[in-house]
Amino acid sequence: MKIKMEQLNARAWRLRISGRLDPDSADAARLVFAAMPDDAEVITVDCAALNDVTLAGLRELLIARRRFTAGIMRLVNVRPKVMETLNVSGFRDFFEVSAEEEPGPEYMRVSFRDFLSTKRCAMPERVAAVSEAGEHTWREIDACADVIASDLARLGVRKGSHVAICGRNAINWIYAFFAVQKLGAVAALVNPGLKAAEIAAVALGGDADFLCFGEILEMKDEGAFLQEIEAASGGRLMRFYSIRNTVDFRARQHEPVSYLLAPSRGDDPALMIFTSGYTGTPKGVLLSAWGVLNASRGSAGNQRLTERDKICLILPMFHIFGLVAGLFAGACADAILYLPKDIRTDTILELISREQCTVFHSVPSMLIALINNKSFAPEKLSSLRCTIISAAAATRAQMERFQAAMPQNHFLSSYGLSEMAPVSITDYEDTDEHVMFTVGKPWPDIRIKIINRDTGRECPAGTDGEILVQGYSLMGGYYRIGLDDQAIDAEGWLHTGDRGLLDEEGYLRLLGRYKELILRGGENVMPGEIEYALTELDSVANAKVIGVPSDFFGEEVCACVVCAPGKSFDEEAARTALSARLARYKVPSFFLEYEQLPLLATGKVNIAALKKDAVERIKNMQK
Repeated sequence: MKIKMEQLNARAWRLRISGRLDPDSADAARLVFAAMPDDAEVITVDCAALNDVTLAGLRELLIARRRFTAGIMRLVNVRPKVMETLNVSGFRDFFEVSAEEEPGPEYMRVSFRDFLSTKRCAMPERVAAVSEAGEHTWREIDACADVIASDLARLGVRKGSHVAICGRNAINWIYAFFAVQKLGAVAALVNPGLKAAEIAAVALGGDADFLCFGEILEMKDEGAFLQEIEAASGGRLMRFYSIRNTVDFRARQHEPVSYLLAPSRGDDPALMIFTSGYTGTPKGVLLSAWGVLNASRGSAGNQRLTERDKICLILPMFHIFGLVAGLFAGACADAILYLPKDIRTDTILELISREQCTVFHSVPSMLIALINNKSFAPEKLSSLRCTIISAAAATRAQMERFQAAMPQNHFLSSYGLSEMAPVSITDYEDTDEHVMFTVGKPWPDIRIKIINRDTGRECPAGTDGEILVQGYSLMGGYYRIGLDDQAIDAEGWLHTGDRGLLDEEGYLRLLGRYKELILRGGENVMPGEIEYALTELDSVANAKVIGVPSDFFGEEVCACVVCAPGKSFDEEAARTALSARLARYKVPSFFLEYEQLPLLATGKVNIAALKKDAVERIKNMQK
């Protein structure tokens, strides 16, 4: 035991006790307590480092207490074990006692490079991922990342370089990500569903001079596709490095490597994730290992992940949802990631069933497609215990279908952004109502407020407005975007552009995006309200409501619907049902049927493509 005595002023003293207060330390403690002056007015005994106290220690505290009147001698920061002893012995009655202060969150302070190094050293032969090529251990991931880092260094990548990574989920993508981090470069994560000119535009927007390319949807002829990217970039993007599935880095893992291991800190700029961009040019969101790893560790806890879990990862790793809730949440918990060869519903159903995967995160459109698959049977997904639904909101009718198909599964409803993820999430044991109607409570150490966009004033509980967020995982900012276009205000709040409210319980209810607001003849129409009503109809599996141009109203409401299996869509019946629950101006003027809504790689509906197609179809209808 040690006691440190500090005089705060003429009449106030603080004693810091560490170790154990027991028979071996009782005499020493009595001497220190005896040195306290009789005229002391405040004696604070700080027990933050006191691990245990026995009866002999309690006796010394009692002897010291008898010298002073009530209220002078206080025990603060009392740890649970010591508090239990005070309670059992009845000695708590003799003192003013306060429990150990709640500690602030303990953050991971490592870089991605150091995170990988820790995994390699602590569990080199632990299987981290499984792909078509077999099992991949942390030792192998580290060794293959070394090979790529050495190759990239020869191409000219250095600390501070910007390296674009574009490819579908694959083990080589993971190798490349860690390789870029080893060099102290910034990984610019690009959507592999883009065309060559779009890839060039996004990469240049992130000032990337190098491109690691994997499996890209539009790339049929590799050479021609890369030439198209180079031409679209004006010759700036011309250093390419293949991480396609045909490249076997494991065959090279024992080669000697040579590169400069750049010093890195946990909060250095480490990666850029690009916003979806369907309403404008994608913006590069600057993130660090600090934000991503701490959010991922929290997500692992929320999902109750352990080393026994098997995660079927279809969420794209270039997107914040897949990166945090999938790749790094799994890595933090030592769960195994399973990387399917594609995201066809047959492939996913077979993989989950064969490997008995326990975790599968998705977006509503994918879950609908799985359930609608002709070979779907509940037993194929019976091993699943946790599914986070994010990126797009699920309606009540959709959630009821998901729960009916997977009754053993814990569905979590979540809200996040490229700029910060997650923002909120329901608890593992939350009620069906919370999962169906909210996107959960704010993540620990994340703050949310709702403001009136017109006045800027904070809205009371139950009143909707724009969602503002701030916290430890918030982006640093948008890369090379003008100050006036940065979404973080002078008080540190990110203006999300999303509409929502906080209810009386503190749960967040998401009501849609302001950018999707339809302005019909002076009336504001939020698509989410109509989509919700549509999916309540038995014949509708999915729906997206958009605004289409109108010479008279400015915009008209258009409903794009996907029929439920075995059902046919009856427009008049739908119009009648909606008219019974919605104002007349909210009832769609047009109903368009789709076998499948066009999607971005993130799982969100591709609004730009849908609007273009809808406008063309309506024009043809009106001819």
